[in-house]
Amino acid sequence: MTSPPAAPAGHVAPQADHADKARTLLQRIADLRAWLFLAFLILGFELWSRISFGGTFLFNPFNIQSIAVFAVAPLLLATGQTFVIISGGIDLSMGFIMGLAAVVAAHVINWATPGMGFGLAVLFGSVVAVLVAAIPGIVNGMLVALLKVPPFIGTLGMFGVARGVAFLLAGGTTVPVKNEVFSALGNGKISGVPYIIIVTAIFVLIMHYLLGQTKFGQHNYAIGANAQAARRAGINIKWHLLRLYILSGMCAGLAGVLYAARFSAGAAQAGEPLLLDSVAAVVIGGASLFGGSGTILGTVAGAFVIAVIQYGLVFINVAPFWQFISVGVVIIISVLIDQAQRRFSGGRQSE
Repeated sequence: MTSPPAAPAGHVAPQADHADKARTLLQRIADLRAWLFLAFLILGFELWSRISFGGTFLFNPFNIQSIAVFAVAPLLLATGQTFVIISGGIDLSMGFIMGLAAVVAAHVINWATPGMGFGLAVLFGSVVAVLVAAIPGIVNGMLVALLKVPPFIGTLGMFGVARGVAFLLAGGTTVPVKNEVFSALGNGKISGVPYIIIVTAIFVLIMHYLLGQTKFGQHNYAIGANAQAARRAGINIKWHLLRLYILSGMCAGLAGVLYAARFSAGAAQAGEPLLLDSVAAVVIGGASLFGGSGTILGTVAGAFVIAVIQYGLVFINVAPFWQFISVGVVIIISVLIDQAQRRFSGGRQSE
């Protein structure tokens, strides 16, 4: 009995092409999930606003500005967190490093204002605060890079140290700042745009360039994807991780300075509720907790997803406790998508 003739190869190739195109499309959709979440939220709140209040949510300049201001501190923390998570680590100390920087900025500006004047005192105090925030980053880097302490444990320990030092410096209370220039930095505007949003945007663009266009960023991805391969390629992993955690601390320091400027006071607990938001923004933005993937632009989208949820629920008069549920659901969905992506990519590689 003769076997039927084999089908021409040309009949199989289109099927494979269609399958590859479908996979590529799904991959792109997964990569853009943060922006899709953001668009869905904005559309949902816009529809709710028009139906319930007869007004607009998206095209209200006050709403847009408020959401952007809401996003400033979490985004600055998340920017540093993005670098750390891409490398395969995590920094749990950022919240209280931010609080420490806020308290230091308040004290130094108050001390320097009589002798230096308003403007120079703000500049001096801000620089000192950011440099002080780098010190816990140095310790974190030494613990992780030199002593091989797991990032979760090492930065959790620094969380407690920074918290205690911040409260000691603050005397257990907030530290008011009496400086008109500092208050203007936190609450002033230029052409209707708050200064703190402009500062944050410039800083985020610099970090975007650092991660995407420099050797430092390339090495960060390489270490997160495969540390052993990165070491064999000649990357000095210890030196890189040390610089990485210093950068993370300085991002938290800048967040602390802008927080103190916005409220004209330094508070040790300033960043405590924002730590989880920073991690959530990175995860929602598409970074993998296993390391090796993520972008600053994705983190920006993730931070705005959280800010839109927080502000939008208040806008439509929903109890604020739903914020935690909503953000938690988005985080879970993002992690599930990341897991599916990893399984999908592994399957393709094995094929």
